[in-house]
Amino acid sequence: MDIAKEVKKARRGSKSSFEKLIIAHKLLMYRVAKTILTNDEDCADAIQEAIINAYQKIDTLKEPAYFKSWLCRIVLNECYQLLRKKKNVINIGDLFEPQMTEQGYEEVEVEQMLSKLPEEQSQLLKLFHIEGMSILELAQIYEVPENTIKTRLRRAREKMRELWDVKEEGSSWINGKRK
Repeated sequence: MDIAKEVKKARRGSKSSFEKLIIAHKLLMYRVAKTILTNDEDCADAIQEAIINAYQKIDTLKEPAYFKSWLCRIVLNECYQLLRKKKNVINIGDLFEPQMTEQGYEEVEVEQMLSKLPEEQSQLLKLFHIEGMSILELAQIYEVPENTIKTRLRRAREKMRELWDVKEEGSSWINGKRK
C-alpha cells in the first residue's frame, strides 16, 4: 500500500482510504498506547478517540510522508488526556484483583526498573527498544531534533544502568556475606 497516495485520497474525503490507513497502523497505535496506559480498555478508548481526531483533522496534515508520526502523536495526546481524567479515579476491580501477570522474571524485572525511571525516559526506551521505532520517528513524534532523541535515549540508558547496578549490588549480599 502506498501510504502517501492513501493519505492524499483521505485528505480529499475518501473514507475507505482513511480506513485502510488506520487498519495498516492499528498495531502501532496499540503499542504506542500500551507504553503509556496499562489497561487494554483504556488503550482502546484512547485509540478510538485518536482515530476520530485524526479523521476530523486529516486535512491539517501537511506532508503525507509524516502520517505515521502524526498519528502516533495524536494517540500519545489522547493517552495523556485519558490519564489526566483518570488521575484521581480508583478502579474498584484493581483493589481486589491481584496485579501479577503471567510474565517471565526477566520481563517483570525490566518492567519494574522501567517504572522507576521518569515517565518520559521509560516511554522513550519502550518505544525505541521494545516497539522498534526509529530515532527519526521518535523525533517526529516528540517534535524535537534527532540529536535530542539520541541524548535522551543515552541518558535513559545510563539511568537504567545505574538502577541495574544498584539492584545487582543489593542481590549479591545476603546476611552481610557475599553469595
